Amino acid sequence: MSQSSEIAVRGNDPADALDNTTPALSGAAREALAAGTADSTRRAYSSDWSEFTAWCTANGRRPLPALPETVIEYVTALTTTPRPRTGRPYSPSSIERAVAAIRTAHTAADVVPPSTKGARIIVRGYRDRLARAKDPAAKTRKAQPALPSTLRAMLGTLDRDALMGKRDAALLLLGYASAARVSELVALDLADVPETEHGIEASVYRRKIKEFTDTAIPYGTNLPTCPVRAVRALREALAEEGRMDGPLFVRIDRHGRIAPPMFRHGVPIGDPAGRLTAQAAAQVVERAAEAAGLEGQWSGHSLRRGFATAARKAGHDLVRIGRHGGWADGSRALLGYLEDSDRWEDTPVSGL
Repeated sequence: MSQSSEIAVRGNDPADALDNTTPALSGAAREALAAGTADSTRRAYSSDWSEFTAWCTANGRRPLPALPETVIEYVTALTTTPRPRTGRPYSPSSIERAVAAIRTAHTAADVVPPSTKGARIIVRGYRDRLARAKDPAAKTRKAQPALPSTLRAMLGTLDRDALMGKRDAALLLLGYASAARVSELVALDLADVPETEHGIEASVYRRKIKEFTDTAIPYGTNLPTCPVRAVRALREALAEEGRMDGPLFVRIDRHGRIAPPMFRHGVPIGDPAGRLTAQAAAQVVERAAEAAGLEGQWSGHSLRRGFATAARKAGHDLVRIGRHGGWADGSRALLGYLEDSDRWEDTPVSGL
């Protein structure tokens, strides 16, 4: 195929590709397809697809349907082109996601995806080259797990007499005990975490599996680390501010008050009820870890990973751990967390 025939014929939006390739596919149908994909995955794939189509346009190649050679050339370029945000080329895992995004866009457009065998061979060689050079990019970046000892250290940095301290303590403890993603955590309303005689029965919408889980969270034996009492303290503090319903986790200003609605040029922005964003919830974890002097990479995912690691160390069943935290049965992500946990407890070197 000549280069001129490779000229991009689609826009940067996967939805445009759907329109041009399958005219009978309605906007409602496209929205329904998108709704079946996790929000974070959809955003990442959309960004990856946009970058791929831009590269195709700049290099006179067609993004849809893409030739295997086009994908190979693109992957090769990603291994050497610095990213604007980091100044470094893409990591192997980021390139693998980009390849998955290209295949997903083709499938969504009812077009046979290009073979990516050659592209994956290039990624393997790239990973090997980075590993031999001792480049940290060869390893998949993982958030530090918030184990009980580190969680106590993080809690120790909070002023739990203040409204913000009560909110942050409840966020850390409930996020840990429910193994919720921060996006799932901030979606909780006060009505979703009723207290019973046994503890909290949290109704958590697990975005990856698109299901609600009724997550049982019992009372803790130690008052400072009891998630049930931390949520109760936050609920009572919100009630004193006149908040009897609505979001469990809300924005709090620098004066320690519930933040009022935000406006830009007279137009409301953000959640009108003051609901905390997932990014702000992740920053709560990051700030507490930094204040506690903890080393490593910390994020909102540290709570979820810490729960899985600690539950495994405590001897709990793999299936029960997964279903409590809303992991799909056989989740590779969960298995990866447990492998990290088993490195020392179940090492085959022990006793030799």
